[in-house]
Amino acid sequence: MKYGLNISETGGLDFVSIGALIHRLDPGIIPFRKATECKIHVSGGEFNCAANLADCFGMNTGVVTAMVDYPIGDLIAERVRAMGVKPFYKRFKHNGVNGPNMATVYSDRGYGVRAPVVFYNRSNEAAAQLKPGDVDWKAVFSGGVRWFHSGGIFAALSETTGPLIAEGMKAAKAAGAVTSFDLNYRAKLWNIWGGLERAQAVVRSIVENVDVLVGNEEDLQLGLGVPGPDVAAKSKLDPSTFFGMIDQVIAKYPKVKIVATTLREVHSTSHHSWGAVAWIDGKTFVSPTCELNILDRVGGGDGFASGFFYGLLSGESEQEAVSLGWAHGALLTTFPGDTTMATVEQVRAFARGGSARIQR
Repeated sequence: MKYGLNISETGGLDFVSIGALIHRLDPGIIPFRKATECKIHVSGGEFNCAANLADCFGMNTGVVTAMVDYPIGDLIAERVRAMGVKPFYKRFKHNGVNGPNMATVYSDRGYGVRAPVVFYNRSNEAAAQLKPGDVDWKAVFSGGVRWFHSGGIFAALSETTGPLIAEGMKAAKAAGAVTSFDLNYRAKLWNIWGGLERAQAVVRSIVENVDVLVGNEEDLQLGLGVPGPDVAAKSKLDPSTFFGMIDQVIAKYPKVKIVATTLREVHSTSHHSWGAVAWIDGKTFVSPTCELNILDRVGGGDGFASGFFYGLLSGESEQEAVSLGWAHGALLTTFPGDTTMATVEQVRAFARGGSARIQR
């Protein structure tokens, strides 16, 4: 046992996540009200981790999700294949008029003092219709799965997605997989159908079977209902507030062995200070900090989570796992889109303190 976890040495799949696949329309630094063209990025908080672990870190990964048989679904499925992720789809037919749909997220990048703006069209979203009983968990876990993951964005989509995650977590534990959950509290999504109280009830039912939590102080307070401590951090990069909440998290959820998050001080849209921290089986670890010149901030947190999970799955030291997550999340903000374009060599070099000098 390492990190307080029983991580299987072998498995047909190193990592499987369940969540919604979306396509993000990105007009770059132009706000949507003035946009004339957009890039299309395939994304999903839960999928991003599986994609990053496969494409950058060479792991065997899968995603459990909904897929609609129409051209947008085809576009998304092509990107899943390109990232090397094995799909476990429940398929839906599109009626040619109003769905079911693959969700659209609209997100400009902002610039300087102008913040990015994010809004959604998740009407009649296929993934929100997924419910307990829809997934053949025996088939998902049949070849062995080492790590199973989901997140708060998928949990917030409807009254059935949270119970489906909870069902998956129980199946994962029964199959011997480590389980993780990224709290990713999104008030806009929860406010549609339940609000804060419902969010905490749903998340509580999931986290009862979770080994590894990802979430910052706000996620812990809003998603888990853990009150913030009296101590106030001196800056966004000061981990004292986060570590001050861990005792209450573990008192509520004693099965949780690891809690980790990124630390981000936003000086402007294009300039962030970046760090990461983790509480691992009673010990605390802090990454280096760096200054980021942001190209596209979306997906940085998932970049951290996937690099961190890679470190743990690979048996690295706790400090190295935190540093790998920190380095990969930092690099991810230098690429367009939500998923990685980094190589594992680049991540390891930056985690060791590499510079941006030209590589010849």
